[in-house]
Amino acid sequence: MTRDRTEHHVIFASTILLALFLGLTLFVASIVRANPVPDGAASSATFRTKCAMCHGADGSGSAVGKSMNVPDLRSPVVQKMPDAELAQVITDGKGGMPSFKSSLSEEQIHALVAQVRSLRPKK
Repeated sequence: MTRDRTEHHVIFASTILLALFLGLTLFVASIVRANPVPDGAASSATFRTKCAMCHGADGSGSAVGKSMNVPDLRSPVVQKMPDAELAQVITDGKGGMPSFKSSLSEEQIHALVAQVRSLRPKK
């Protein structure tokens, strides 16, 4: 009788642990789906297609961009801007820069902010 009771407790405890593990796994998966990590390759491609024409591949400015006085994205002035301000500039445009709110998702805009941050000069 004691052995049956012990087996019952082991099975019950194992079931509870399995349920907790599955619940935690599903919870983490839902958070990841809701807040995906920007894909570096995708944000690089977006930067090349939407930004590099004026800002240059390295952020220093292309010939076209320099003629329009676009800022060097690697400069301390740009790099010190808060992420929210960079996202706002990308979303709404500024000066001669067009707005990208109708052609880029919020996720893509935040990925571009991360891309701009990656251009900061290495120390």
